[in-house]
Amino acid sequence: MGNFIYMDNAATTKISPEVLDSMMPYLTDGYGNPSSIYSIGRESRKAVENARGQVAKALKCDVGEIYFTSGGSESDNWAIKGIAFANENKGKHIITTNIEHHAVLHTCKYLEKCGFEVTYLPVKSNGIVDINDLKNAIRKDTILISVMFANNEIGSIQPIKEIGQIAKENNIYFHTDAVQAIGNIPINVNELNIDLLSLSAHKFHGPKGVGVLYIRKGVNISNMIHGGGQEKNMRAGTENVAGIVGLGKAIELATQDIQKKSEYLINLREKLIKGIMDTIPDTILNGDADNRLPGNINVCFKYIEGESILLMLDMKGICASSGSACTSGSLEPSHVLLAIGLPHEIAHGSLRLTLCAQNTLEDIEYILESLPPIVANLRSMSPLIYNK
Repeated sequence: MGNFIYMDNAATTKISPEVLDSMMPYLTDGYGNPSSIYSIGRESRKAVENARGQVAKALKCDVGEIYFTSGGSESDNWAIKGIAFANENKGKHIITTNIEHHAVLHTCKYLEKCGFEVTYLPVKSNGIVDINDLKNAIRKDTILISVMFANNEIGSIQPIKEIGQIAKENNIYFHTDAVQAIGNIPINVNELNIDLLSLSAHKFHGPKGVGVLYIRKGVNISNMIHGGGQEKNMRAGTENVAGIVGLGKAIELATQDIQKKSEYLINLREKLIKGIMDTIPDTILNGDADNRLPGNINVCFKYIEGESILLMLDMKGICASSGSACTSGSLEPSHVLLAIGLPHEIAHGSLRLTLCAQNTLEDIEYILESLPPIVANLRSMSPLIYNK
C-alpha cells in the first residue's frame, strides 16, 4: 500500500481506540434504555451521567447545563431557534457574522421568514469580526448574538471573551459554535461569558452523530424536539448511550495537555505554510497568520481550481479539502473566502489542510514534495494563467 496522509481533520477525525473501547460495552451487552429502572437501564443511565460530567469538566460548567444532541447542526439550530422563539416578546433582532457555518446561517435565514431581523456582521480580511461593528449593531430589541469560536475553513479565532462581555453588559444572550475549538483551545464558559455553546464529538476523535448544547442555568430557551422527558424534559428522544459515552471519553482526552498539543501542531503548521509559500508562487494564505487554529492551513493558488488539486492529491494518497465538508458538492466558491474579500476566480483555487496530533513531520515533507508539481502541472493547462 502507498502513502496515506489524512489532513482533513476539520471535516471529521478518526475515532480514537480509547473512545471506541469505551463505547463497545454499550453497543453489545449494555444495551439498556437509560429511562428503564432495571439494572441494565440503570447502568446506561449511569454511563450517560458520567459522560455529562466529563463534558462539564471540560467546559468548566455545572453538569446540569449539559444537554446531549445529535451533533453540531442540531445544537446550533436549537440554540438559535430556541432563544428566538422563547424571547420574541422581548425583541426579534439577532446578530451573527457572514462567515458562520451554514447550520447557523441557514437557521437565521429561516428565522427571517418567521419575522425576525438578523444583522450579518462583516469580517476583516483576516476573518475576524470588528468589535466596533458588533457594538454598533446592537439594538434595544437584540436578543441573541451568535459568533463562532473559530472558523472551520480559515481557522481564524474570534475575540470571544470581548464578545461575551459585550453581550453580558447589554443583557443579550451569547451563543458560540465551538465545534472547531474543542480540543484546540481551552474553554471556560464562565470566564468567557458564554450562555450557549455547540460542539460535536466527531471533530475531536469521537463518534459521529452525537453532540452537546451547553445552556447556562437561567437561560430562557424553547425546546426544539418534543416527545418524551429525556434530557430533563428539554430534548426528547432515547439517548444514544454509546455515542454519548464516546463523546465523554473523547472530550476528556481532547482537553488534556492542550498547550503541548497546540505547540506541536503550530510547529507542523508553520513548516507547512512556509514550505508552500516558499515553493509555490502566486499563493495567498487565508485567515489570520497567528490568531488561528493550531492545525489549520488554508491557501488559495491563483489560476487553478481547488477541486482539481484535491483529485490529484488523492492520487498521491493525501486527503484534503477545498472548504467546508458540508458544502463540498457545491460549485459555488466558499462564502467564507468571499466574505474576506477574495474574488470568485481566486476563491475557487482554495486548499484546506487541517492537522491533528497524529500527523507527523514526515507527512509535512511528503505534502511539500507532492503539492508544488501538482500546482505547476495544473497551471500549465489553465487558460486563466494567460490572462494574468
